[in-house]
Amino acid sequence: QVQLVESGGGLVQAGGSLRLSCVASGSSFSIYSMGWYRQAPGKQRELVARITNAGITNYADSVKGRFTISGDNAKNTMYVQMDSLKPEDTAVYYCNAQAGRKGYDYTFWGQGTQVTVSS
Repeated sequence: QVQLVESGGGLVQAGGSLRLSCVASGSSFSIYSMGWYRQAPGKQRELVARITNAGITNYADSVKGRFTISGDNAKNTMYVQMDSLKPEDTAVYYCNAQAGRKGYDYTFWGQGTQVTVSS
């Protein structure tokens, strides 16, 4: 198993910033990529941003130019810096990891961290 632990959520005013962190632990799996997803009440979970172990990133259109994803392979940690936050960014943010072991692919999720942006 790969355990993912998120931190950094909270309440912030519109226009403010937050940085989320996700620490991955667990042996015998090779992590290919990690990402942040979010789910607002009554909505489906959606991709926010992803980063591969080669440092290739992609973002949802709604966060481009405002969010920056990064990773520290040595610390098995992924971050997302969220700037210019909007009320519509309010959601539970989940860390996700795509990993492989012995020829099989696996998907792991963190428990989620709440981000609330007040207007």
